[in-house]
Amino acid sequence: MLFSDRSRVHFNNAPVHEVICQLRFPTILSINTTEPADFQEAIREDFPRYAKKQENLPPKMIRTADGKAQMQPQPPLTNYHFLSADGRWKINLTRDFIALSTLSYTSWEEFAAYLDKALAAFIKLYRPAYFQRVGLRYINVFSRAKLGLAGRDWTELFNPSYTGPLDNSDVAEEDFLNCACDFQLKLDSSCIGKIHAGPGRLKANLPNAPQDPEVKFIFDMDLSMNGDTPCTLAAGAMETLHGHAWRLFDGALEEPLRDAMLGL
Repeated sequence: MLFSDRSRVHFNNAPVHEVICQLRFPTILSINTTEPADFQEAIREDFPRYAKKQENLPPKMIRTADGKAQMQPQPPLTNYHFLSADGRWKINLTRDFIALSTLSYTSWEEFAAYLDKALAAFIKLYRPAYFQRVGLRYINVFSRAKLGLAGRDWTELFNPSYTGPLDNSDVAEEDFLNCACDFQLKLDSSCIGKIHAGPGRLKANLPNAPQDPEVKFIFDMDLSMNGDTPCTLAAGAMETLHGHAWRLFDGALEEPLRDAMLGL
């Protein structure tokens, strides 16, 4: 089965690579034209570093008065970056969304505390009408070497729903050049999940950086709640998405992998 019914636990050897939450709102034009000094001041204790980037957007298709299709240029998007001192926590703010991401995820409670503070400052200063989409994404990267599971097949470590063809005995695991599981599903009446799971290698993006030769297992969960969410219910929406994320994540693990992550 895809979903776990076990209570949430803390994994000592968690495989989290990056966690991202994003809340989209109806466009606030002032964010694109005026630097958010008051917002920076409100979060500067946790996010002292600042940068601004101009992002060019692709043209969009519109219909003219006579019904003809026409490509219309879009104005550049200003993306404000607020980073922690070590650069591993980041807030992005644009005219359409606010996002929090981290490469140092340790617990949901810590992540939610950072989010609550930034979101409260944003709502107070910019008064968005509501949030059109609330999203939470977990990118998990499992290393058998780091977990002491070298030599174990992925089929021993993950729910068969995510390993599919790897379970065939007539083809060796290393002979698969690509074998991924991708699907979307309803989580409840308002939430959906987009899942990618399968073996792969992480690529270093820096020039001349050495590439990691180890094949890892990528388990990427992109969960979202669509519809108009009142600002007062944004934190609750994130808690709902996190609850779904736990059930999916824990449901993907077979006992040897779960024990290794618990440190047993």
